[in-house]
Formats: sequence, structure tokens, C-alpha cells
Amino acid sequence: MKAVLITIGDEILSGNTVDTNSNFIASQLKNIGISVAQIFTVSDEIETIKKTLKSAFEIGNIVITTGGLGPTKDDKTKTAFAEFFNDDLILDEQTFEHLKKLMIKRKREHLLEINKNQAVVLSKAHIFQNENGTAPCQMVEKNERIAICLPGVPYEVKPLINDKIIPYLKDKLSLNHIAARIISVVDFPESLLSLTIEEWELSLPANIALSYLPVGNRIKLRLTAVGSDLQEIENQLNDEVEKLKPLIGEKVISWDGNDIQEILKEVLLQTKLTLSVAESCTGGELSRLITSVSGSSRYFLGGIIPYDYHKKIEILGVSEQTILKKTVVSEEVAQEMSLGCQKLFKTDIALSTTGVAGPNSDDFNNEIGTVFYSIRVNDFEKANRLYLPHFERNDFANFVSQRVLQDLVEILVKQKV
Repeated sequence: MKAVLITIGDEILSGNTVDTNSNFIASQLKNIGISVAQIFTVSDEIETIKKTLKSAFEIGNIVITTGGLGPTKDDKTKTAFAEFFNDDLILDEQTFEHLKKLMIKRKREHLLEINKNQAVVLSKAHIFQNENGTAPCQMVEKNERIAICLPGVPYEVKPLINDKIIPYLKDKLSLNHIAARIISVVDFPESLLSLTIEEWELSLPANIALSYLPVGNRIKLRLTAVGSDLQEIENQLNDEVEKLKPLIGEKVISWDGNDIQEILKEVLLQTKLTLSVAESCTGGELSRLITSVSGSSRYFLGGIIPYDYHKKIEILGVSEQTILKKTVVSEEVAQEMSLGCQKLFKTDIALSTTGVAGPNSDDFNNEIGTVFYSIRVNDFEKANRLYLPHFERNDFANFVSQRVLQDLVEILVKQKV
């Protein structure tokens, strides 16, 4: 079963808006055994949309479009669908009633007439009402082909996909079960890792696939099994993981975890340790990653961003003499920051970051891309240096934050601090 995704909108092509929908939809489809064969991005032109629909159905039997469903005249997706499927556009009373209730709930009844066009749908379409927006999702089935037309706003797309489209496709297509395990490996070059597990990899059952996903200096090994019996494929994965443990066990920080913040959550809940952060060059990204996981309030007590070096002195107790002697971007300052943070929040663990993200240097003329971070667990402390001169600011902050959390997990898992 193959799908094709079509993103519609001039704002995507211009670079003003990033297409996050395709990534999300592709990942959700993959989870139910539907692979995405191709992704198109096209303009809001009727003929372009129709030609792309034709090309898409030559590749896959499920086509999902996002975008081009607003109330304005430049949104032409519905017209293109109607012409492509030789269907009529009609005012759907049920959708219109849903729209009325939504407008009343939002206290925007005066906008109902402007948005009335949102209740105009294809006469033969199956309608999935949109609980978070004015444009419904429409699905057309013809000649064993499925076309799904979604709005473009990500916070509308996600619940429609998760709550309505995925359950519908699973039920209709009687798809195989899919199970996956993600093994996080550290301090192991990919080429050497591949050589080490080559014999094991070549002996994997035909229904199990292995992929290598590098994240910083961590490698995620993803094992994906497909089959009609869920318990059977889960047992297969468990068996293969047991065979892998003697080969790379010392380099693994998680045998079944995806993102580093999720792995950290499991470790901290097990150890019952609390955490706080003092971040400068990461600008809150470290806190964002930690708190992106549900339940993080059980171990994360708080964070501070003392961006100006005077605040490092005033709030965290960093020595002014240390800053004058070593500069604000130094191992010593990172260490004093984590110590001050640990005392401020009264946590078992404290993390700190200080560096120069660029594109300009700091007041001390430190080299762009230089980072120091400190990890403090009770009385144990470890500081490290990174040099990332070619990273954009956002990538810089994310990479450093990922690396800090990974090092913390390694310390907790391997050293049993």
C-alpha cells in the first residue's frame, strides 16, 4: 500500500511557511504500514493541482492533500478536486450546522457568512468534520483509489489524521500490524557499528527491517517488524534484541526509546532524581526539550536563562574573577553555573551551558561555535567542550541541548551515579 502526499500553497513554495504536515502524516502512515512513495509541493492553481493528482495516482493508491481550503478566492483545491473527479460542489447542511456551532463557540457569528463557503463540499465525498477549524476534511473513493483533502493548518491536520483518518484507513484496509524497537547507541562510529552487527543484521527474518538513524553522536537502530499477529512480531523483536545485547550492550543507553528526552524521563523516574538547568547559549532549548515530555513536572523543577553575564554573577553566584580571568565561555564558568543552579533549585542534578552561537562573537571575543557545558549529579561533576562553527543558531541550540541530555543519560546509566 503506497501513498502520495501533496502540499498545496504558494506560501510553502515561497519559503515563508515550512511544511511540517508532510513529515507528520508520513510518520503516522508508516505506523500503520502505509509507505509514502512521493511528496509534491504545488501552487494554488486548479490545473496544477489536477495534473499533480493525476501523477500521484500513477504512483500510489492513496493521495492526501493539505492546504488550499480557506474561505478566500485564491483557495482552489475543492474546485480542482471537483473537476478531477467529475463531481459537483454543494452546500452541505450538516457541515454548515457544524460551522455555525463552531462560530458561536468562538463568539464569531459575524464571520459566518464570510466562512459559509467552507461548508461547500464535493457531493460524493465522505466528510470528516474539523473540530479545530472551519474547513472539513473530505474523502473521495473511486476505482479503489482514495483521495483525502485536508486543511493546511498543522493544529487542524494532526487531530484529523490521528482521530479520524488513521482509524478509518486501518479499519477499511485491514492492514498488517507493525511493531518497532529503537535502540540508542553512543560512542560507536556508524561504520564500525555496522561491521560489528553485520552477521546479526544479515540473519534478520524477512519481515524485520533495520535502519540506522544518526542523531548527533548517537545512533538510533530502528527495528521494524510487520505481520498479521501482533504478539508474534513483538516476540520476534524481543528475540532479536536479546541476540544483539552481547554485541553492543556496553554502548547502549536505551533498548527501547526514541527521543533523548523520553529516555531521560524513564531514567529519572527510575532513579527519583530531580533536575534543573541554567542555560545561556541554548536560550531555553534545553528546557523546551525536557518539558516536551508529558510527566516531566515529576522531576524537572525549573530553569533559568542568565544570558547577560552579570546575571550569572547575580543569580547563580558565578565569580566575577572567574569570568574576568577565564571569560564567560569557559569550563570554569559552566561549572560554577551548574553549582549555582543546583543550589538555587535544590535539585539532585543541574545542567549548564555557555557558548557563542554566532553569527557574531561575544564581548570577550570568544570563537564562534565554542560551547562549554557542565553536568552535576549530586557531588559528581563533568564538564565538556564542543566546537560547532558552522551551525545556524537554532541548529546550534538544538544540537548542544541534545548532546547535554545524552551525556546526562550516559552518566546515569553507565556510571550509576
